[in-house]
This record gives sequence, C-alpha cells and structure tokens, in this order.
Amino acid sequence: MTLRIMVLASTAMVAALQPALAAPAARPAAAPVAKGAIGGWGVDLSGRDLSVKPGDDFDTYANGKWKARTPIPDDRPNIGTLALIDEQVQAQMKDLVAGMPADSQVGALYASFMNEAAVEQRGIAPLQADVAKVMAQPDKAAFARYMGAAQGTFGISMIDYGVGPDTANAGLNVLSLGQGGLGLPERDYYLKPAFAPQREAYVAYITRTLQTLGVPQPADAASKIMAFETQIATLSWDIARRRDRSATNNPMSSAQLAGYAPGLDWAAYFDGAGVAPQPRIIVRENTAIRDIAALYAQTPLETLKLWQAFHVADQASPFLTKAMVDSRFAFSRTLTGVAQIKPRWKRGLELVNSQLGEAAGQAYVAKYFPPQSKARMQALVANLRAAFETRIQANPWMSEPTKQAALAKLARIDVMVGYPDKWRDYSALTIKPDDLYGNVVRAARFNADYAKEDLGKPVDRKKWGMNPQTVNAYNGGAKLQIVFPAGILQPPLFDPRADDAVNYGATGAIIGHEISHSFDDQGRKIDAKGAIADWWTPQDAQRFEAEAKVFGDEYARFEAAPGAFINPKLTMGENIADLAGLQVALDAYHKSLRGKPAPVIGGLTGDQRFFLSFAQAWRANQRMDALRNQVTTDPHSPARFRILGPLPNIEAWYQAFGVKPGDAMYIPADKRAKLW
Repeated sequence: MTLRIMVLASTAMVAALQPALAAPAARPAAAPVAKGAIGGWGVDLSGRDLSVKPGDDFDTYANGKWKARTPIPDDRPNIGTLALIDEQVQAQMKDLVAGMPADSQVGALYASFMNEAAVEQRGIAPLQADVAKVMAQPDKAAFARYMGAAQGTFGISMIDYGVGPDTANAGLNVLSLGQGGLGLPERDYYLKPAFAPQREAYVAYITRTLQTLGVPQPADAASKIMAFETQIATLSWDIARRRDRSATNNPMSSAQLAGYAPGLDWAAYFDGAGVAPQPRIIVRENTAIRDIAALYAQTPLETLKLWQAFHVADQASPFLTKAMVDSRFAFSRTLTGVAQIKPRWKRGLELVNSQLGEAAGQAYVAKYFPPQSKARMQALVANLRAAFETRIQANPWMSEPTKQAALAKLARIDVMVGYPDKWRDYSALTIKPDDLYGNVVRAARFNADYAKEDLGKPVDRKKWGMNPQTVNAYNGGAKLQIVFPAGILQPPLFDPRADDAVNYGATGAIIGHEISHSFDDQGRKIDAKGAIADWWTPQDAQRFEAEAKVFGDEYARFEAAPGAFINPKLTMGENIADLAGLQVALDAYHKSLRGKPAPVIGGLTGDQRFFLSFAQAWRANQRMDALRNQVTTDPHSPARFRILGPLPNIEAWYQAFGVKPGDAMYIPADKRAKLW
C-alpha cells in the first residue's frame, strides 16, 4: 500500500487551511525540510482530498485523491502502501534471483519454474503417479497414515499438526493439533448464503480437476467431495473462537487423545507423520477434532480417496501445465475478484520465498538493507519500548500487581530487526534446474522436517517465522519475540532520511502495534515466561474486557462491503494493537522532542504530520470480493478501518485537526475506549 508520488501540495495553500484544522497557541519557526524519499520529507500531501473534513472521514481527507487516481492492478486484490512496497521488493528480488547461477539452489529452483516449456512437456505425469498412490490406499488405517504424511508434500488432512512452545512450559516445544480438511478459505464459505457463488465455482473447479485426472462421473464425485467438506465445516470452530487461547489450550497425551477422539486411527496417523507417542499434545479445537474424527469413521473410503486426490491435484497444479494453472486461477478469482493471474516471474519468486526463503533473503539484505537502517530501527524500537513501559505504569485501571507482571513481560520480549542472527542451512536439500515438480516435493518435505525437528527440544527464540524480504512484521506470542523483517522497512513506512514525525507515525505505530500484541485480549493470557496463565487480577481483567467491548462495538458498525460488517470478536486483537500502537508511538515521538516544540514542516505541526503518516501507511484500494474474504477470514480489519477505528479514541488527534462535535467521526470523551 504505497504510491510514490513526490508532488507536494502548495505550502501556501496548506498554511491557509491550517486555522480550519487546528489552532495551536504558538508556532515554532518552520524547519528545514528533510530529504525523505516521499514528498521531500516523508508524506505524499498530493494524495489528500482537502474538500473532506478530517473529522468526517480522515481516510478520505488523507488519501482521497490518491485513491481516486490509483487503480488496482489486474493481478492484485488490492493496492496500497504495503502492496507497493511489496512490488518494489519483488522487483529487487527478481534482479537478484534471476542473476543467480543455475547450479545454485535458489537459481536452480527459479530456473525450473521459469522453464515453462519443460513443464508443459512433462504434462501431468508426475501428478498421476501421486494420485495413483492415493487411490491405492487399501483401508482407513492406511489412509490415516497417508494423511499424517501429507503435511510434508501435496495433499490434505482432516487434522493438521504443528510444533511450538508448550502452553505450560514455554521453553519446550510440543506437538499441537488443529482442525483441517477444508478447501475453501473458512467454514462460513460453506454455510452462509452470501458465498453461494464461491461454492458453485468451487464445485465446478473440483469437477474440472477430477475430469483431468480421468475420474469416472466427475460431477457426481465433486458433489460427494463438497458434501464431505460441508460436513467438516459444520463441525469446525469458527475463526473467532479459534483465537481464544484459553479455549484452545487442551493438553492430552497420545493415549488420552485416542480415547477422546476414537474415530481416527491415531497410531497410524502419527506413524505417517513420523511422530512417536507424545506425553503432551495441545489439542486446539478439541470438540471439533473429536467430531471430525467421528466423521472420518463414518465416511466411505472411496469418498476420502476422491477428496484427497482432488487436493493433491489442487496443490500441485501451480507447478504443472498451463491448463491446470488456468483452471485453478479461474476458481481463485471468485474469492478475491482478481482479474488476471500474476506473471510467471512473480509466481516463481513466491516459490523461492516459500521454499528457500532465508537463502534468498541473505542475498537480499546484503544488497538492500544497509547497517544504518538496522541501527535507526533498533533505536526506534528502544524508544517505543520505553514509551510502552511508561504507559503501563500510568495505566489508571490496572492494579499494581498486574502492572509489575506486565513490566516483567515487557522486559523479556526480544526484538529482532532486519534478518536473523543465524541463517538456515539448506545444503541437504537437492534442487535440480530441470525438475520443478520434484523440486517442490523435496523442498516441501525438507521444510516440514525442519519444522518437526524442534519437537521435544528447547524453544529457539532466535528462529524467525518470516523471511527477511517479507513485507510484514509479527509478534511471536509465547516465544516472547517481535520481528521486523528488512522487507517492510522501506519508505514511506520507514525512511532514515525522513522527518521523525513521519517515521513515528508509520513505523513507530507498527512497532507499537507488535509490542501491544503481548497485551491484547489474547496476548494478556501469556505470562512473562511465555506460558498461558491468568496473571491479571480478576478486577483488572473485568475492566479491560469492559473497555474492549466499547471498542469492539465501534468496529461492529463498520460495513466493509455491502452486507459485510467487521466482526469485532475476530479482529479484536489487531484492533487493540492498532490503537495501543498508535498511542505509544505518539508518546515516543513526543519524548523524542526532549521538551522542545515540534517544528512546522510543510505548514503542518508535528502531530498533524504524525497522523497523516499513519493514514498514508494504511491507504489502500481493495476489491469487494477481497474485502468480503478479509472480513470472513482475517483477524485484521480492512485498511480503511485501521485508520478510522483507532483515531476517534485519541484526544491528540482531535486537537491536531480541530475535530468537533457534529463531525462524523466525533466520539464524546466519556464514550471513547480507554485500553492502553
């Protein structure tokens, strides 16, 4: 989401409009303009729509003209700051990867994908061999064993597994189980009338795929698969419930699991996964897993084979013939509204990033992430951490014992910037420049084994869950880590040459967002050791939940697409982190001034630049189908509401832009959410 337009609005025009926006008692002299990459000092003022009052619609005020002149590319579901940074990173990665030797792992994998003629020549022969293995499974026990192995290659399982910190002893990795088995993005796609077109397109895609595989009566078989997945969806937990760390903390031993959910041959399943009997497994959606196991016992083996064969083909299709690729895309476009498939080179980079991400990332940071960027980012993080500490200490509704526990947790959080301290070793992985299908199978298995090898071992808090070139950031939850990859640290989100207010409003708010996740509605259930524990007093928890409900009710009124309203139970954690992150970033910016008044730049006060930078960071245009998909499946609110949601709860925003009663976004002071 960034458009690099470097046209400044007239300073005289901006200055003339200032009295209508804010009226500070005294203004410091204008400061020399910084040399930022965007608009001279960091903000694209030409993107604003000054016909809209800031207090009526701050997104349109800050970004309206940019939105009007920025079409969504045919191969994207959206366009905005993050998407445009991603486009830049992809262009940089293309130059790097395409220039790597064909005998290197990254170069060979990319070359195997780009050799479309060789892929067409092989046809679907590699796939047919894998489908034959599925159809040859003799009984339910063998099929359970196949599902256990499927996570390392093409295929699907009704139950998924992963490895991560124990909920009681976060220093040790244990196995976790979760519900699975669905081909559509979320259970609502099977159950709600609004998604009938997507269901129809899905069945048509299944039918086409089975026909290609030579399955007799493919339409009837597709109906059986859809009916089976709909049964799974009916038994599955919805996505909002799956966020609840308390509800998903259900430890069992392997023997207890077998007694709790007897419909599946767990010994065979774990044998296929290569996992020995475990003394402790975190069974996340426990009732759903129990009921899905019972459904497994009731489902004919032939239906299970058809379901698995389709999903093997579905997952393999991006690495097969153009006909298979196009058939899959014809269905997927119904989910996002994207009109055109990505060019092959972009899809090749996606493969490299997914299978050899750190190998490619090591080359990326060497060329595109200078040491001064890392140092500046680390200083920002330190300032944000200090500001959050102050905010905890001053929190009016939090008792002293809870404050001390929160401060202890904050002190233990590790923050990692740019790239990992230790790079992954891929030397045992065989990649051939003329074997795309084989490369993907071998790489998927290699990466699955890499993830699984941590089982039963101490948690390595220095391991990264994202590639350095990723345009994103994350909070590692029980690992007590926050990670900011090099890819996201680009203008206008982060620019060492830009005005401080701009960096604090964009990157600072993201840093604060990730820190705040450790104290949101679910992060607060993890203590300073990384274990799930109730470390808040009951009174503090009650007050927090009351304020969270006030905040959630504000978001419940947002209609992202016709009839598609934001679900505050799903988005609560991200919404809280957006608000808290913005507040903490503003505190840190004010502290960075060291008691001096902020300079005026471009006719704008420091706080005005801060809030405009925040809004620019989240400006975006999104397709309606993509919005519906996001509201249904994503814990993040759509970009527009990441602007409109937090701001009306921050007094400094009212002061900066002269927002008054009667303005559309105005919330009386006693009705605003007061969380962090």
